[in-house]
Amino acid sequence: MTQKRLPIRMCAICRRQRPKREMLRLVKTAEGQVFLDETGKKPGRGLYVCPGEDCLAQALKKGRLDKAAGAKVGEAVLERLREKVAHEPEP
Repeated sequence: MTQKRLPIRMCAICRRQRPKREMLRLVKTAEGQVFLDETGKKPGRGLYVCPGEDCLAQALKKGRLDKAAGAKVGEAVLERLREKVAHEPEP
C-alpha cells in the first residue's frame, strides 16, 4: 500500500517549506485584490505564509508582503492575518 504524499508549499517571506495545511494562504485575484483564503481553494494566484508571529513580523516589515503578492495588501486583510496568527499555535 502506498502512502499519500503531502503537498508542500514554500513561505513567500522566510522561504521555509512546510505542508500546505500548516500554511496560511493569500490569494491575488485577476483584478489585483489580495485576500485571505481560509478554504485554500479559491481561484487566483496563491501565496503562502507561515503561521508564526516572527514570519508575520517579517512580512509586514518594509512591505515585503506587498512585494511578494505583487499588489497592495489591504489593512483589513492584514488585521485578519494578525488574528489568525494570534489564535493558531505554530506547528
